[in-house]
Amino acid sequence: MNNLNNEYQELNQLLKGIKFAMVTFISEKGHLHSVPMTTQDTDFNGIVWFLGSKSSELVKSIPLNNQVNLGYSNISNNDYVSINGIAECVVDPAILDQIWSPAYEAFFEHGKSDPDIQLLRVICNGAQYWKGSGKVATLFKLAKASITGESEELGTTKNISL
Repeated sequence: MNNLNNEYQELNQLLKGIKFAMVTFISEKGHLHSVPMTTQDTDFNGIVWFLGSKSSELVKSIPLNNQVNLGYSNISNNDYVSINGIAECVVDPAILDQIWSPAYEAFFEHGKSDPDIQLLRVICNGAQYWKGSGKVATLFKLAKASITGESEELGTTKNISL
């Protein structure tokens, strides 16, 4: 379990401050489709929560195929995270209270009591990340490689089982 806590801490550092995730799912017609979803400002613990609309294609697709992928990018550092997991539609007023913010009122006419609100829980199976060397270092390494023709190490990557 200690190793898993270290993995969570690594992901927390990479995901900190990223406001949106691209959630990729399998549509009702069987096609891959991605939508941007607002992330929650919480520490990563293997479960990720989103707030969606019951009428959205994402929410409608989950009972048919609950496999999803969450894509995060922090372009200022050239850090990228991909998390795969199982999505579930959940009713939990306590979680809704925890993650609700006034910004959601732009999407839900009746606020937190809007009947169209659907909590989505993603239980994460695994992740892969690519950690850049920072924007300036990466640009320098790319420029050097283009001039010298030598390849440069642009960062690190790691697979994580959750």
